[in-house]
Amino acid sequence: MNFQTWEPAYEAILADFGFDRAADERARDVAATLATPFPDDRLDVLADATVAIAGAGPSLTDADALEVAADADAIVAASTAVDVLAEAGIAVDVMVTDLDKNPETAERLSEAGTTVAAHAHGDNVPAIREWFPRFSQEHVLATTQAAPRGPVVNVGGFTDGDRAAFLADHAGAATLRFVGWDFTDPTVSETKARKLEWAARLLHWLERRRGERFGILDDRRSELSLPWLST
Repeated sequence: MNFQTWEPAYEAILADFGFDRAADERARDVAATLATPFPDDRLDVLADATVAIAGAGPSLTDADALEVAADADAIVAASTAVDVLAEAGIAVDVMVTDLDKNPETAERLSEAGTTVAAHAHGDNVPAIREWFPRFSQEHVLATTQAAPRGPVVNVGGFTDGDRAAFLADHAGAATLRFVGWDFTDPTVSETKARKLEWAARLLHWLERRRGERFGILDDRRSELSLPWLST
């Protein structure tokens, strides 16, 4: 995913939520001063692999979901999904986070040599300043929704969960399997529900780009519009 391809989707997200592009760019620039270049070969564990994309939804604790994760060649997990999998004795290969829930887990994983894709966006600059210096920098991939700059890359994606899928695609994953995804979770806020709707749209775009159908979209695919592709 190059930024020229991603930018129309990004602009549609900004317009829908009223986010400030300049704020995203400022956060990216802060991250760029704290991050170091990340060698692509550290993501080789995902290349040509069956990769489980673990969301942090309630269904992740289901036995079937845990079995799918454990059987995958590699796991890319969003935020607190890492902790749920750890409780089940399942280690992840990459953690994707915007540092809003469990940054201590990200710190621990980076120190242990696990890749952490840490995301900079408009309203998490304080977390970036606090946590980036505490990570083992050689194991941190800094990401942005805005244009990439310096060591900060843009692989596509909006929420931690769908960004995990875009990252696996970026790394050359052969097949994506989704666990812990609950698009209709009634316990989330209205804003979170809208973000999940966008995650579904972006995953639909990704499956079309990959020529792969993601089972988690089977009940909603026909309802998912991709307005940035029709302009």
